Amino acid sequence: MSVALVTGSAGLIGSEAARHFAGLGLDVVGIDNDLRRYFFGDDGSTAWSLLRLTNDLGDGYTHFDVDIRDRDGLEQIFKKYGAAISVVIHTAGQPSHDWAAKEPYTDFDVNAGGTLNVLENTRLHCPEAAFIHCSTNKVYGDRPNFLPLRELATRYEIAEDHPYAGGITEDMSIDDCLHSIFGVSKVAADVMVQEYGRYFGLKTACFRGGTLTGPAHSAAELHGYLAYLMRCVMAGRTYTIYGYQGKMVRDALHSHDVLTAFEAFFRNPRSAEVYNLGGGRFANASHIEAFRIAEEITGREAKTVYVDQPRVGDHQWWISSMAKFQAHYPDWQITYDVPTILREIYDAQVENWVAHDQPR
Repeated sequence: MSVALVTGSAGLIGSEAARHFAGLGLDVVGIDNDLRRYFFGDDGSTAWSLLRLTNDLGDGYTHFDVDIRDRDGLEQIFKKYGAAISVVIHTAGQPSHDWAAKEPYTDFDVNAGGTLNVLENTRLHCPEAAFIHCSTNKVYGDRPNFLPLRELATRYEIAEDHPYAGGITEDMSIDDCLHSIFGVSKVAADVMVQEYGRYFGLKTACFRGGTLTGPAHSAAELHGYLAYLMRCVMAGRTYTIYGYQGKMVRDALHSHDVLTAFEAFFRNPRSAEVYNLGGGRFANASHIEAFRIAEEITGREAKTVYVDQPRVGDHQWWISSMAKFQAHYPDWQITYDVPTILREIYDAQVENWVAHDQPR
């Protein structure tokens, strides 16, 4: 028996991880207590995803309704499977800037403390397992906003001769900048994952994700930007654009491409690695551009309101460089661009979000 243990297993990346590693022949153990419902209300709940996951994977999936802050509960799970665990995919966390500021204790306990709990149990019970951590590009704080950007008709851009023209690399400093409360808790988790690789020799990797997306996202206003944008257009909801004239740029990586990257690391793990993770130059769009794509797919006009104040710590321009990861894993490639991602979200959710959502 070889086990893939997935925290946050009913979320976007967690559920994709469960399916992907089950498809590789591993038994999947999932840990998820639907904290997204507490964070974001019914829109953010992953209950529907868990039901679908258990139905689809059957006996290949075992679920535990345990909070990653529960050290005793986690320990019992890790003890049960022990050295049979060959990979830990840690996707559980509190993911919102705005929400973190409302409950800093909860945010830090989940993101930083919860990550430490998962790491320590890995060290004690399955130290040979590959440890994959879903970090975030928000560990760089608002440092990207100090890049020399140019304002174009529909987006901000960087000069073609700038070192980051192909995307921001992992050498960007995380110091002396504004992170948001959420960003700080994710920095703590990120550095701890690195330390368990360096200090204890675990096979760990921090994947600093940009916009990770796909049709399995429980799209809510405070988290899941691209899926939520499509949901608003499909359902006639009003989307609030915060700052930068809607020209802020995000790269986007489909959950399928995220998991093929995770698989590559699992098959040939390294220690204490840090990788930026996003769609890079292949898949990126500003908010304005994403709305235009969504309108073309749905045949509906987007409803938006504009607030001339960016969210605290929000990035004005972010495109990831995948050069380091691709140098280590040259067979990996991105397969979904932004129009393809939005089209798939539409096709997967058209019955739910058009028929049942009420305009807001």
